[in-house]
Amino acid sequence: MFLIHARDMRSLMMRSCLLMSAGLLLASPSSAQAPQPPSPGTNKAGAGIYTCTTPEGRRLTSDRPIVECSAREQRILNADGSLRAILPPFLSPEERAAQEARDRKQAAEIAARNDAIRRDRNLMLRYPNEAKHQRAREEALDDANKARLISEHRIKDLALERKPLMDEAEFYKGKPLPPKLKQQLDANDAAVGAQRELIENQKAELVRINSRYDAELARLKRLWAGAAPGSLGATPADASASASR
Repeated sequence: MFLIHARDMRSLMMRSCLLMSAGLLLASPSSAQAPQPPSPGTNKAGAGIYTCTTPEGRRLTSDRPIVECSAREQRILNADGSLRAILPPFLSPEERAAQEARDRKQAAEIAARNDAIRRDRNLMLRYPNEAKHQRAREEALDDANKARLISEHRIKDLALERKPLMDEAEFYKGKPLPPKLKQQLDANDAAVGAQRELIENQKAELVRINSRYDAELARLKRLWAGAAPGSLGATPADASASASR
């Protein structure tokens, strides 16, 4: 009986030792699970995941722009795989200059189109019908005609001022004119020449005014008929500006 009891005691002691050893192993730091390495794009807060396909068909992923895809479009993904942005291909200096030139040209075309739209709308607001446009033409022509008439009247006045000077010059036929008289005659001639030049300019202005209003009326008729503002090409103001350059 004693021997059986001793064997049971040894068995109990061995079980206790095994349990203690297992507890120590479980508590040991070396037995803890090693931390997993961070996935691409999680090395810093908010970093995106860059992905692209090479010309050979390889799909590449990185936490920064991919050099192998510098000439190709790269997709920037969020951590959940959703699309954040598209990174366009990197350009050489020559390609960048060409792209900037295209961008400038496109911006100029957009600005010109917007300007044409604005001018057409302003034109329709200013002249809602042909009668109002005709009144504006007559007023513009009237101003130019008044300026021409003023110059013509001035020439008549200068002719009256010249008559006594010429009468005085009759006394000096075959002789040099006195300096004062000659100066007065020269000044009269210069004044007449200036007024005649003004008259020619005013006549040209009358032609310009009629041409501008003719072009405006042709444009307005199309706009009144339903043409979209900005769809008719250069406005009369654009044409005038180009002609003056």
